[in-house]
Amino acid sequence: MSTEEESVPTHQKSSWSSFLKSIATFSGDLSSLTAPSFILSPTSLCEFPSYWGEPYEEFSLISKGKTEEERTVLVLRWFIATLKGQFTRRETQTGSEKKPFNPILGELFLGSWNSHPQADEKREIGEVRLWAEQVSHHPPVSAYFLMNPKAGVSYQGHCAQKTSFSGKSVTVKQVGHGILRVTLPDDSVESYLITLPKLRIEGLLMASPYVELTENSFIQSSSGYNAVIEYKGKGYFSGKSHSFTAKIYDTPKSTGKPIYQIEGQWNGLSKFVGKEIPAYWKTEGDIFLDQTEEKHEVIEVENLDKQGPLESRNVWKDVAEGIRKGDFESASAAKSKLEKEQRAKRKKEIEDGTPWKMQYFNRVESCKDYEKLAEMCGFSPSVEEAYYFNREREMAEEILSRSKS
Repeated sequence: MSTEEESVPTHQKSSWSSFLKSIATFSGDLSSLTAPSFILSPTSLCEFPSYWGEPYEEFSLISKGKTEEERTVLVLRWFIATLKGQFTRRETQTGSEKKPFNPILGELFLGSWNSHPQADEKREIGEVRLWAEQVSHHPPVSAYFLMNPKAGVSYQGHCAQKTSFSGKSVTVKQVGHGILRVTLPDDSVESYLITLPKLRIEGLLMASPYVELTENSFIQSSSGYNAVIEYKGKGYFSGKSHSFTAKIYDTPKSTGKPIYQIEGQWNGLSKFVGKEIPAYWKTEGDIFLDQTEEKHEVIEVENLDKQGPLESRNVWKDVAEGIRKGDFESASAAKSKLEKEQRAKRKKEIEDGTPWKMQYFNRVESCKDYEKLAEMCGFSPSVEEAYYFNREREMAEEILSRSKS
């Protein structure tokens, strides 16, 4: 097990101690606190929506499901496949969870998967493209949109975090939701509400943070099918870390007996439990998803010299370089310079009467799909803001035309 002496650089121990004291005594949202540079990730939170698209094959193949039930099972499989990247890969790569940069207002992260497929089966799947934009800084909100127009699958969502300290851990409530849409052969659209799990960040006292998911999240289909995912961590005496149980129902509000139940670890192996295994799943036996090997499709982005001034890796390049080199002093200086520039920019916008405008998204007070699906499964709140991607038709045509060339 890590100790503070092993995890905290000697010259950073005082700043780490001060940071822990700040967490313990802070009464507001912890996301506004400035963390010591050595605990920072060289990645912006604006990049995190890319984890939704990393299992791009699972995402794209949802529309191949022949029935409402099969598509619901495939949506659940894709969702579980995204969790390892979102919540444990950074810990595996660096030894502990790191705090990502808080994106600047208007920051962008753009990329794609399978844009130049070499094999015929990859070409058949189609290209998945992502747009992510920081649409609010106070509070921090990231909006994102993924789509594969060839497969007829898209995913619109947004996420903010509310963090608080409790005992020896930090609790993070993810605020927001996602709507996955599948266009069927008859041009009708099937929608799925994806709710976001709550996080608990442990290991702070040892300066070796790691994430556990807690409580429940839901997937509600417009067809009526419903999935409830319950998350469990490792207990003091028993249990495995990163465990979950998912139950799929053929009725909203999770009533009656589930038609399927899946158990396992969302960063490892999960299986169907009991005798009920879908007939269309027989070729894989009782295995639902195998994430034991570290395999993921890295998003394709433009080279740094071709990125715009608001693209995430360009925005944070000097800070990230300092962190990667272990030069935390230069990283802190670059971060302070960037934050000062942003404050000056916001001040000038107010003085000139030219407020910042979103580039790729439009905010709406309420999403009709969300209202309908939340009511079906009894999810609260009943009304929630949403951010609509404003260039869907244009971008879909561009992607499809490129795939034919």
